[in-house]
Amino acid sequence: MGKRQSWRAATAASAGLVTTALTATLLTATAPTASAATTTFTPVADTYVQDSTPSTNYGTSTQFVADNSPVRQAFLKFTVSGVTAPVTGAKLRVRSISGNSGASKGGVFKSVSNTSWSETGTTWNNKPALDGATLATLGSISKDTWYEIDVTSAVTGNGTFSFGVSSTSSDGAYYDTRESGADAPQLVLTTSGPTPTPSPSPSGSVTPTPTPTPTPSPSPSTTPPSGDPVLVGAGDIADSGSGDTATAALLDKIPGTVFTAGDNVYTNGTASEFNSYYEPTWGRHKARTRPAPGNHDYNTSGATGYYNYFGANAGESGKGYYSYDLGNWHVVALNSNIAMSAGSAQETWLRGDLAASNKPCTIAYWHHPLYTSSSSHAPSTATRPLYQALYDYNAEVVVTGHNHTYERFAPQDANGNKDDARGLRSFVAGMGGASFYGFGTIQKNSEARNADTWGVLKFTLHANSYDYEFVPQAGKTYNDKGTGTCH
Repeated sequence: MGKRQSWRAATAASAGLVTTALTATLLTATAPTASAATTTFTPVADTYVQDSTPSTNYGTSTQFVADNSPVRQAFLKFTVSGVTAPVTGAKLRVRSISGNSGASKGGVFKSVSNTSWSETGTTWNNKPALDGATLATLGSISKDTWYEIDVTSAVTGNGTFSFGVSSTSSDGAYYDTRESGADAPQLVLTTSGPTPTPSPSPSGSVTPTPTPTPTPSPSPSTTPPSGDPVLVGAGDIADSGSGDTATAALLDKIPGTVFTAGDNVYTNGTASEFNSYYEPTWGRHKARTRPAPGNHDYNTSGATGYYNYFGANAGESGKGYYSYDLGNWHVVALNSNIAMSAGSAQETWLRGDLAASNKPCTIAYWHHPLYTSSSSHAPSTATRPLYQALYDYNAEVVVTGHNHTYERFAPQDANGNKDDARGLRSFVAGMGGASFYGFGTIQKNSEARNADTWGVLKFTLHANSYDYEFVPQAGKTYNDKGTGTCH
């Protein structure tokens, strides 16, 4: 909604009872909660949508609504940054502006995997799916009262997080939006140690709730060196073997946004294969995953198994290309299974997307590699226009899959010439779990290779630079790491 954000303490009045499932509590008007290990964030976006006005955007409203007559769903988005200690608790705080003698119902709060929706562009027709876990169900609510929802399971550290609210009641709930100053929604994080510049919380003390289970600390080899965003993933992932189990276990210890570089499941990308192979392993990180499709995903006509499984997080069905931001970085997911030629819809969209970005650093990923030394699949020259567009707009990194190997190339232009000044460092990250391929003739500018270790590729995205690291499966020692700067 509006650009105003408030870090002042909120004034809450009234008291009452909250009927909930899971964990939601009432904030009453007593002394403020005090903790040296809490940080408060206000939304970067919030809005609601309505089924009876399917093309209308309500992003400038000063309220968000969850109701069932007409059907209204609400969405909130927060960006967490600067947190350097493990998160041990996360609370979403919202202030009701409705309540009619206990008749109004607060609604069902869920995590939402899609974080790319726009406050001023979201309508009923294009709304993100309420596809995450149920975090709380609020029963009868009171007017002018703060409510608190435990979202520890959804917020693990720095990154962007979305929440959705729906209702089965015809007497739903109205809440203050981020336009409301001191009454704006808040996301309050508690960490295991002091956090930077903590902000005051709303007036009120929290009714006792169960102590949240601390988020397990990452192992030393996977702990991010800073509080900057992390992007981690691989391609060529899930089948009937054990490789995806090994790499999913790595993701369990690495916070951040998960990417996939295609061929998410074998052999044909069917709904059954996604449920049987992908879901039990990488599927437990689905809510934070931003995928790209591969040719095996397209073995099912129109890649319907892929698009149905990932939902809004996969971009528009049939297109599969989209972008989002992480900190100072613009991240682009592309589709190398559809037209990529200069002037094609995808290439035209990419150039427009890059031109519109105000981020100084860019990383992109898709399935088929332009550069590879594998003996199984030759370089995919059809992807060159995508690489050229990224080069023209001074992008930093390209990640692909397709060949079941790991390979890193020096920065290059779109014609394979080494270019330390403006070139893109490219990776083949096909080590997500599928059986390995071998290497053939080693291509020029190839700097690192491996074909016997499953793993994930982790990027720590600093303000004007990045760290990359191949994190190997348990019991293996292969490692490749380094740094790069933004152009």
